[in-house]
Order: sequence, then structure tokens, then C-alpha cells
Amino acid sequence: MADYFRFEEYATFRADAVADVLRGDLLGVVFRGAVPAAVCSTIAERFRTSPGRRVRGADAPGHYLGAYHYHKTTAGYLDESAAHRAELDRVLDVPGDPLTLIRSELGRVLAEDGVTFRPARHAGREAGAALIRSWHGRGEFALAPHEDQAQCTEPRQADFEIQQVVGRPIGAMNVCLENGRGGRLRIWDTRPDDATRDRLGLTYTGSPYPLASLDGVETCHLDIGPGDIYFFNGAHVHAVEPERDATARRTTLSGMLGFIDERTVVSWT
Repeated sequence: MADYFRFEEYATFRADAVADVLRGDLLGVVFRGAVPAAVCSTIAERFRTSPGRRVRGADAPGHYLGAYHYHKTTAGYLDESAAHRAELDRVLDVPGDPLTLIRSELGRVLAEDGVTFRPARHAGREAGAALIRSWHGRGEFALAPHEDQAQCTEPRQADFEIQQVVGRPIGAMNVCLENGRGGRLRIWDTRPDDATRDRLGLTYTGSPYPLASLDGVETCHLDIGPGDIYFFNGAHVHAVEPERDATARRTTLSGMLGFIDERTVVSWT
């Protein structure tokens, strides 16, 4: 679609616009200032002082609270999600928290079309609803060019229903809690196939894509500020540019979601 590769902007949260991204009608959508400043600062401060906050490795330098499914067995990811659920719930226990808004409104809108929205499941257990992360990467990118579909083909998660989202849009959910100057989201108009991943040695990881492999590909940039909620198709290669101020913090509430069949949208982290 000629009009697909763009972001639509709104001043308030609209779940129907998120559904457009999940259905592949639009690259992304951003809701400017949709979360009050006081809510953002409270959650960010609780995250910084949380005993459950952990350090992430060199592939994405920073801290996080919650669980990543990346390169884990299904059971290992679900164990980790369960272990950190209570602390994540405590940090997000703020009147007007954005995760409650997003999940309730999106669930309502999808239900109007006969679609169920729920956490991904396996053997009676559920994936995490979200995670909180901060990036401290320097250089050209704070988060290197990558895409989220390759990670949904991990052989150790062959029994996990999130692999059914492959081939459909993968919704990347983000709520900016704090950001300094810079830190733009950059997206390339390319969704790599298995042959490309194999050639670049990125099978099952989808990261990092060499910049030379992206030469000449159309790009889209999105400036992000505290309180912004944004969703986009994470099957596209995308990256986060660094802050201009080395002392600035970028902290985001994030998650993944997508259709696994015509009547079911699941979420994971």
C-alpha cells in the first residue's frame, strides 16, 4: 500500500488505530502526551529504585524489569515472567497507569469485531503483560538495527503460540516514561525474509543488521517525548538513536502483541 509506511498521530489514545497497525493497514501510530507527566515520573522513579531491576547485556545496554522471551525456552521465559510479575505490578500500581488503559481499551475494541485479546499462554501459564526498560547505549545507536519477527522463530519455543504471529504484523507497544534530547526511533521499510537472515547470520536473532545491508532503504523517523504511547510493526528493521545528553535517561514501558489467528490477539514480552 502506497500510504502504509507512515505514522498517524493523535492527542488521545485510540485503540481502533492500534488495531489498524495489527491488521497491517499502517506502519505505526503515536498518541502524543497521552499519559500524564505525574504518572510517567512516578513509574520511572519506582523502576529506578526497584529491587527487581536487572542489567541487560551488550546487545541492548541498560536496565529492565520483567522478562524477555529472547533466546529462552518457553518454560524458562514463563518462569521468569511469573517470578517478576508481582514487582512489575507494584511499580505500575498508579492511578491512570497506561498499561491498564491500553489493555482494557484494545480488548474492548477488538471484542467488537469478535477478536479476543489476552496474554500468550502455554500449559496453563501466561506471558508477561509488559516490561520496563531503560537504554544507555552510545555511538550511532542506543539500540542497534533489529527486527522482532526472527525472535519468534526460536526453536526452543516451537511449542509457544507466539510463533503463530510470524508472517503477520508484530505490534511493538511502547510508552515513553522519560526521554532527554534525541533518542529518535528509526524504522527502515524492509521486513527481512529467512534467506536474508541466513545470509547475514541473524537466524533466530534478527539483530544487529549491518548498516550496509540497509543502504538505500527508505526510512521513517519518530521523535518521542514523555507521555507518548506508540505502536508500530516490529517486523520492520528498526533502531533507537542515542540521547544527545549523556546524562539523560530514556525509560519505556514495552510489550509485543499480534494476531495468531483471525480471532485471537496475544501479547508477550
